[in-house]
Amino acid sequence: MPRLLIIEDNIDLAFGLRTGLEIEGYEVQHAEDGPTGLEMARSFRPDLIILDLTLPGMDGYRVLRTLREEGDEVPVLILTARSEEADKVLGFRIGADDYVVKPCGVLELLARVAALLRRSSRSPTSATSAPDAAAAAANVVERFGDVEVYEARRSVLKRGESVSLTPKELDLLLALMRRRGAVASRSDLLREVWGHRAEVATRTVDIHIAELRRKLEDDPGQPRHILTVWKAGYRFDG
Repeated sequence: MPRLLIIEDNIDLAFGLRTGLEIEGYEVQHAEDGPTGLEMARSFRPDLIILDLTLPGMDGYRVLRTLREEGDEVPVLILTARSEEADKVLGFRIGADDYVVKPCGVLELLARVAALLRRSSRSPTSATSAPDAAAAAANVVERFGDVEVYEARRSVLKRGESVSLTPKELDLLLALMRRRGAVASRSDLLREVWGHRAEVATRTVDIHIAELRRKLEDDPGQPRHILTVWKAGYRFDG
């Protein structure tokens, strides 16, 4: 049974969410403030966290940043009334996996939770070859411009320096690279990277693309590799 943690100071909202999630078969715990939520994330070890940004004691950004700095990659869905683009960018930049603006329909939220859990449960194919073959696979590199991408060890270098990509940013980059120049629609990328089965109204892909360009392109305003195809989506040009 998947374990979920809701960190939300609105007691009525948290009760409604918890009830809906438990009906769907999840084990759910609730924290009403940031410090308690952070401690419960460490002790309860949830499979997914639903996190408000405006919390007593410690805001949601600090909770998320602390978890990521501690190496915890638990999927985090931000649920907040903050709808400004800057808030979304900051959330994704420090490691959020999805961002939902209140008020939100229960069915959409349940779909987002299920999608994140499906995505996080997919583990890389188990190694069946000898250790030397596994080591060789870890050193396979894809290059574009000054960037080197090591898919097996999930690391990226630019001009020899490590680039810090969030797990979703790396998954998105790999999804584009595997298409070898073919166009990927936003719906395709939402399904492949975030696990959404149906298209939802979200700028998640666009925000992650902007972050990839900021980190990897020499001129993010005029990208050479991560390209927009008008009215179609995105494609990668190596």
